[in-house]
Amino acid sequence: MCIEIETRSEEETKRVGEALGQVLQPPDLVCIYGDLGAGKTVFIKGIARALDVDEREITSASFVIIAEHEGKYPFYHIDLYRLSDETDVSQLGLEDYLDGCAVAAVEWPEFLKDWTCSFEVTIQITENDKRKITIVGDQQRIEEIKRWLMEI
Repeated sequence: MCIEIETRSEEETKRVGEALGQVLQPPDLVCIYGDLGAGKTVFIKGIARALDVDEREITSASFVIIAEHEGKYPFYHIDLYRLSDETDVSQLGLEDYLDGCAVAAVEWPEFLKDWTCSFEVTIQITENDKRKITIVGDQQRIEEIKRWLMEI
């Protein structure tokens, strides 16, 4: 099942991420797709907010690849933008991070062939700098996200 939301500002994009974050728990893996500048990191700031991680700690992880955060659960922000192929992914030791004890959000997850995403998020820039956010996941949890969106 999926939900589509249009946002008009960074704060609205964060709120959608926060709504998703409210339903996350270990070992959830969120795969986030979108062009450069689409708002993937902004969306992850919302997830972090819901997981009791200071959103100011969330920065573009493009040069770090894996950023570890402590909150309600261990939270890993993984950015695979700089990788060139699946071989690079296998050398990261992701299994150590995705061992079931944490929530992870992955930007540029195209190289994650051996992992199953709990949620797939696609962020597209539309007219007038708006964002169209599509979240795909199981029906019950999508319904929970819709409820959270009505509350925030």
